[in-house]
Amino acid sequence: MLVGAGVRTAGAAGLSHVEMQRVPKRLYVGGLGHAVSKAELQERFGKFGHVLDAEIITRQDDQGNPLKAFAYITVNISDVDLRKCMTLLNKTKWKGGTLQIQLAKESFLHR
Repeated sequence: MLVGAGVRTAGAAGLSHVEMQRVPKRLYVGGLGHAVSKAELQERFGKFGHVLDAEIITRQDDQGNPLKAFAYITVNISDVDLRKCMTLLNKTKWKGGTLQIQLAKESFLHR
């Protein structure tokens, strides 16, 4: 009989160290209401990890009326908290919009 063979140690609730480790992730947040501020985004997503940066982009029509708003948020977050964030916030109504949250594609600025 082998004692300890094939046994992995895990953190709280059976989660691996990798799942608990916080690393910077860039999120795309679509469907924002036009009046959402950077501070509000930081507060909303700060419940899941440390928000390092938030950039709001608003597209406008030819007359300058806002058409749609979205954001890129960089947050120091664990895999567990990222799943929790996406489960709780994705497709929810907030400040006049319906949030669409996903991992952002690699920025052309960072390629």
